[in-house]
Amino acid sequence: MARHGGKTKAAGKTAGRRGKAPIASGAELGDLLAFERSLWSQGYGAIAGVDEVGRGCLFGDVVAAAVILPPGLVLEGVDDSKKLTEKKRERCYEMIIAKAVAWSVARVDSAEIDRINIKQASRLAMRIAAAGLGLQPDYLLVDAEKIELNIPQLAVIHGDARSQSIAAASIVAKVTRDRLCAEEWDRLYPEYGIAIHKGYATKLHRDKLLAFGPSPMHRRSFLGKIAAEAEVGQQLLF
Repeated sequence: MARHGGKTKAAGKTAGRRGKAPIASGAELGDLLAFERSLWSQGYGAIAGVDEVGRGCLFGDVVAAAVILPPGLVLEGVDDSKKLTEKKRERCYEMIIAKAVAWSVARVDSAEIDRINIKQASRLAMRIAAAGLGLQPDYLLVDAEKIELNIPQLAVIHGDARSQSIAAASIVAKVTRDRLCAEEWDRLYPEYGIAIHKGYATKLHRDKLLAFGPSPMHRRSFLGKIAAEAEVGQQLLF
């Protein structure tokens, strides 16, 4: 398991009463600050969005990010990272890092994914990211998960498309992982084309796996289906 974090700034004070989890009907209509506004109105100040990327990959770490943005800030162009082009994600990444009160990134490697399963590894990465912010969040908005921290939180289904805080975390996590694919992992294992497919189960990646077998960074627990589909023996993959 590996981790690295980002900068932190002094957090603003939290004022007002704290109530129940937010009801954010506006989020259904494209208001990416609906959840945050509901929480601000209850007195929560430091709201952290948390998300992960790489859950469905055959190769490499699952990467999570946590981001606290200043209350009231609107970041133009920030949305679910999957909806953005690479160029837009990079631009949004730099804007998020510059504007964030605090941000953190965490990684859980393929060996740990194989040991504890991808769902638990994703939760672990998100927990480490949230705990690594450098300040205590008042509330967590988490993309479709609950994480083991003693902090009030809400699991938001499709949260990266419904909350600016979660969307920001999705962008930071995605750009971080894509850079690892292009700048580090592809150089370690150039025969697999990691910079192209980012570790996902594309035809190119599957063909490379069948040609070369798995690298030390491949998730062995993910590869049995490929072996079965290709009608090759388990010895090829293991």
